[in-house]
Amino acid sequence: MTKQMINYVTVPEFDKDFKTLSKKFRTLEKDFGHMKKYTIETFYEKGVPTTAFVPIEGFCGENYTSNKMRKFSCQSLKGRGSASGIRVIFIWEEETRKITFIEIYFKADQANENKERLQKFIKENFG
Repeated sequence: MTKQMINYVTVPEFDKDFKTLSKKFRTLEKDFGHMKKYTIETFYEKGVPTTAFVPIEGFCGENYTSNKMRKFSCQSLKGRGSASGIRVIFIWEEETRKITFIEIYFKADQANENKERLQKFIKENFG
């Protein structure tokens, strides 16, 4: 039996964040596609261990895991490699094989994830 493919969705706030950052970092869309294919899919579909993202303490439940992507390689930030400073917050739902992108930000502009946004999404979707 083959595994169901991962379903990617975004929240409207993520789309707004992404659009804003895309103006600043022209390669972001391509880099984001690479991140999904080579980091997320190799971990969740092939079971290859990664240190690129970590669970966010206090924001994980029985049916979902909130994660922070800390190693995101952005070609627009030459010479920084995976330590680009771009962070991606997402929730993985094992049962439905769904990833919801909650937030993307540049660490130089914002120190940490928006915990209120994350909490609101969790409350609305997981009770």
